[in-house]
Amino acid sequence: MFGSIAARYDLANHLLSCGIDFYWRKRAAEIVANWQPKNIVDLATGTGDLALALQKKLPDTEIMAVDFLPEMLELAKRKGLRQTMVADAMKLPFADSSFDCATVAFGLRNMEDWGGALREMSRVLKPNGHVLVLEFSLPTMSILRTLYRFYLHRCLPMLGSFLTKQKHAYDYLGDSIEEFPSGNAMTDLIAKSGFGLTTAEPLTGGIVTIYTASCSQAMSS
Repeated sequence: MFGSIAARYDLANHLLSCGIDFYWRKRAAEIVANWQPKNIVDLATGTGDLALALQKKLPDTEIMAVDFLPEMLELAKRKGLRQTMVADAMKLPFADSSFDCATVAFGLRNMEDWGGALREMSRVLKPNGHVLVLEFSLPTMSILRTLYRFYLHRCLPMLGSFLTKQKHAYDYLGDSIEEFPSGNAMTDLIAKSGFGLTTAEPLTGGIVTIYTASCSQAMSS
């Protein structure tokens, strides 16, 4: 499904978010930069937008961008991403304690086992490493939540179909956002997956949330 929309994926993302997605990734990169990681693995990197934001913010940091779709990674490389790898985020081909930081933007929601994916991230992180998850969420304010759901299920599929000719991908998007845990439910899932010091930072009224955590608890258990 994602391979079928790769060619127009970036255009659709930027238009359907009214360009706010640039700010979301910039904010995520700022958070990661404060951790001063020497190396980062960016999972479900897609066309590499978060990895590129990290690369711009941390030019001396080694960033490995991972995705299971070669079509997406080819576009990421054309945009200037230095290191890419075709791999399954559920079964990463890296040794334990390989990275200082793991990131995933709008990709954890699409993985078959959210907790399993988080545990795999903790496995490849060094002691005291960090994880950052940037993901869609549902606003807590009832009026905004209602408007957002209308956009997700009525407007988004039509606009997405017009831009990519793949309406089913955007029907799936709305449904997957509804099903994915957000807020406290997501921080609880991260904590149960072995992480500590979990935080949630809602952005744009709670349409997306940045979750961060430390793997120090996971490594000591």
